Amino acid sequence: METPDNAAEPTGPTGPAESTESTESTENAGHTGIAAQDWATASAEPQYRAAVVDLLGALAYGELAAFERLAEDAKLAPTLGDKAELAKMASAEFHHFERLRDRLSAIDAEPTGAMEPFAQALDDFHRQTAPSDWLEGLVKAYVGDSIASDFYREVAARLDSDTRALVLAVLDDTGHGNFAVEKVRAAIEADPRVGGRLALWARRLMGEALSQAQRVVAERDALSTMLVGGVADGFDLAAVGEMFTRITKAHTQRMAALGLAA
Repeated sequence: METPDNAAEPTGPTGPAESTESTESTENAGHTGIAAQDWATASAEPQYRAAVVDLLGALAYGELAAFERLAEDAKLAPTLGDKAELAKMASAEFHHFERLRDRLSAIDAEPTGAMEPFAQALDDFHRQTAPSDWLEGLVKAYVGDSIASDFYREVAARLDSDTRALVLAVLDDTGHGNFAVEKVRAAIEADPRVGGRLALWARRLMGEALSQAQRVVAERDALSTMLVGGVADGFDLAAVGEMFTRITKAHTQRMAALGLAA
């Protein structure tokens, strides 16, 4: 259990109700519009509610697919220790999926129905980028999943406080990042020729991931409207361009961490 930021603060004479209000105010400091509201208030706008259901549906299916992929990749692991590590990460991804599924149910959205519109695009991405070996699988998980996580974190900044907290929680690192960097860098050190092949692979992953993200957004009216500013406090077109610039920059930094050229 994590300790709240205000755990050391004295309770004072105001009582629990005022203390809770103060905590919520602190959490929403700096946010405006929908981002400063809770779900109960923000969801009164039907278009915003539809956009959130889409977002949670896409994220839930992504977590379910990540679980399946990591379990499959474990078969390629060269050692029993590596296999166990991937199994642990797969378990964490499935737990994230369960949280999103339960949240969809809690807001009266049918989880399977919310995920269904995104299944084909994500399945196509994974089919088109199936790794041929253990190292390609590690790079895919590190690069591909990180691009998706960057996108969802960007969107989370514009979400209501309750939805934002959930999205950020399920994007927590499962440990795959450090694990992938360690294994890939060790492989390149052992055989520098591996670096060139994996760099090409990572660039392909970047292109495919961005292409699929654009496809998903374009096919869902509520989600695309939120991204380009049709819902209060959403992105405008210039902000969308800046968002993808930040995602690309983060990708370049991750490539460097792996010891690969972007």
